[in-house]
Amino acid sequence: MKKILLLTTGGTISSRLTSEGLAPASDASILSGSIDTLRRSYDITVKSILNMDSSNIQPEEWQLIARSIYAGCGEFDGIVVGHGTDTMAYTASMMTYMLLNINVPVVFTGAQLPIEHPLTDGLDNLRTAFAMAASGRRGVFLAFNREVILGCRAVKTHTTNFGAFDSVNYPLIGTVSGSGLAINDAAIPAANGEFRLRDKLCKQVFLLKLTPGLDPKIFDMLMSMNYRGLVIEAFGAGGLHFVRRNLIEKLSAARERGIAVVVNSQCLYESSNFDLYQTGKKVLEQGAIQSYDMTTEAVVTKLMWALGQTDSADGVRELFASALAGEMGAAPA
Repeated sequence: MKKILLLTTGGTISSRLTSEGLAPASDASILSGSIDTLRRSYDITVKSILNMDSSNIQPEEWQLIARSIYAGCGEFDGIVVGHGTDTMAYTASMMTYMLLNINVPVVFTGAQLPIEHPLTDGLDNLRTAFAMAASGRRGVFLAFNREVILGCRAVKTHTTNFGAFDSVNYPLIGTVSGSGLAINDAAIPAANGEFRLRDKLCKQVFLLKLTPGLDPKIFDMLMSMNYRGLVIEAFGAGGLHFVRRNLIEKLSAARERGIAVVVNSQCLYESSNFDLYQTGKKVLEQGAIQSYDMTTEAVVTKLMWALGQTDSADGVRELFASALAGEMGAAPA
């Protein structure tokens, strides 16, 4: 049997109803006791590393999760991570970078209903996650609703629907049917270098979603707060307003302060193209980096990670120039 490590971090899947609402249970065995049928197919080790609602999972927890996964790579054939759904896409994206070129499958999963609920989706999600973890396909993935998504392409798009996540601008890695788990090997990015833990990051990254009429002074405030990175969700294919309230001129000031600015689109699907319109070209002239078809989660985490690897704007630009693990670029046929 394949040896699988299950790391638990809390989330809805291991929650119980309290006087304050659903909260992760303090009993670390809640998932372990729910996977007895899976033990017939896999040699499972369960380790609790966190007990948190995923809304509270932050950069410090990402580092802990990455180090825990890294520690298990040499001993297990695959790793499943139980995680709350709210920030699972952020965590899966960050693990993609921190564990670049990982040599075993790492599969994030969770649930919309607690594992002890009679109608839980958690058992199905765990079954899919374990099957992917035992597949031998290296990489970071997310398993939910009988689908497997590349970790850096997943976005949570529903709050209660069992199909909580979409694979954005990228084909599914796998699907479960009566024939079992079918894996699209062509969609799994090939390793591109050595595997080692790269868990340094920068917390001083801000995500700004544009709204019509946004006051340019917001940039002055962010610069005064010593942010090192800025992600701007621009309009449509790519643009910032510059009539009456000139946002674009502030990008020059940000660049002079050494702030790395990455721009993407507020649109969930398809790619931004800042070369298409006058407004977009003005943005690029100020040295901003465009992220094309990346998800916001993948952009934010990549910028935080990139600023942990390099102090130079050119270094950040180089890391964003191409896909490291399938987070950007044309999807395979």
